[in-house]
Amino acid sequence: MSEHDLARQLQDLIRPGDTLWWGQATAEPLTLTRAVVQHRHALAQGGRLRVFVGMGASDTLAPEQADVLDFFGYAAGGPHRSLADAGVLDILPSHYSHLPGLIGTGVLPADVVLLQVSPPDEQGRYSLGQVQEYLPAAIGRARVVIGEVHPDVPWTHGGLHLQASDFALLIAAQHPPLEQSRGAPGPAEQAIARHIAALIEDGATLQLGVGNLPEAVLAALHSHRDLGLHSGAVGDGVAALAEAGVLTNAKKSLDTGVGIGGILMGSGKLRRWAHRNPALQLRGTDYTHNPEVLAASHKLAAINAAIEVDLTGQINAEVAAGVYVGAVGGAVDFLRGAARSKGGLPIVALPATAKGKTRIVAQLAGPVSTPRSDAGLIVTEHGVADLRGQTLSRRVRRLIDIAAPEHREDLERQAHELLRRCGAAFGHA
Repeated sequence: MSEHDLARQLQDLIRPGDTLWWGQATAEPLTLTRAVVQHRHALAQGGRLRVFVGMGASDTLAPEQADVLDFFGYAAGGPHRSLADAGVLDILPSHYSHLPGLIGTGVLPADVVLLQVSPPDEQGRYSLGQVQEYLPAAIGRARVVIGEVHPDVPWTHGGLHLQASDFALLIAAQHPPLEQSRGAPGPAEQAIARHIAALIEDGATLQLGVGNLPEAVLAALHSHRDLGLHSGAVGDGVAALAEAGVLTNAKKSLDTGVGIGGILMGSGKLRRWAHRNPALQLRGTDYTHNPEVLAASHKLAAINAAIEVDLTGQINAEVAAGVYVGAVGGAVDFLRGAARSKGGLPIVALPATAKGKTRIVAQLAGPVSTPRSDAGLIVTEHGVADLRGQTLSRRVRRLIDIAAPEHREDLERQAHELLRRCGAAFGHA
């Protein structure tokens, strides 16, 4: 289909005032999204369009497109940071687990859904390929579903599959699937990964956030046995762990023998491993982040990142240096689930410093993404602070002990005033 023909067909399907959704990160349907932003004025027809923004892996969206596009979403990292910097991204400060319900009830409108899909199987079923997440909820509400097919998109088990009749328009993709490349972990990340690996027991079920640190943790687990997967994001390290015979899912209390994920965020190696793999299912957010499912998953090790942690255990995962760069995301969902899980580990990991500044702080520079009542184990390259069941004074001591040594004296000085305001004494436990 020519670019002109695609633009004309999109104009027939998309109406002024519509809210558009598509797969985030590696699941972005590039042919369709680039056509939307290129022809946005014709599609808006003198009005405006609203676009939901998830995690980014492309340069599709740019601040100048706010001339007719209204951007809203839960995340502002990576290439979407430019939208936040320009003040054109309206942040949705919602727990990730809430998204399907907000869409399903119409609180968050979903008029048009753009999809990256696999070629159909023998039964004519198109897979959503690299993602499920909140898209099934959006598809259920949408007036129009538009898809692009690429042979390198894997056919994955587990979630919603579509027939050709479900699409208002189905085209051949002009761009290969996006890949999520990760840099080699540095010394601090490797040390953090070793600390976390020492905490995880054989037979545990893993949940991991996104970034270099989760990949470092996965690489540190190759001497373990019978690990399982129940996660939102699935990266290359998961495929490597499975191919090494470590990730078997054999000891899971739910979905025994099957790894559960929400989105594939890796390279072609990950896509090839996932293709028609019955040992992997991609499921919607209403399952991957379901509190009852998480609580019933024995030995759930939830491993998530943060920007900074204060001395009482409050966690900021959203704002760095006054700029929105993160998200509320699913961290609280998974930390609470792991805390309720039999033998679970609610872990938040972060390097002790960033650009010479401490990330264990007396006072957060951003919002409280995770309250201190949900803090479990905080891990830096300097050790593990287990905050579960600890008073404020003991939390302060344990967190100072895993801060960078050059910042501990200053943190201890600030801790006295902090605890005075909290009505607690600074003990020596």
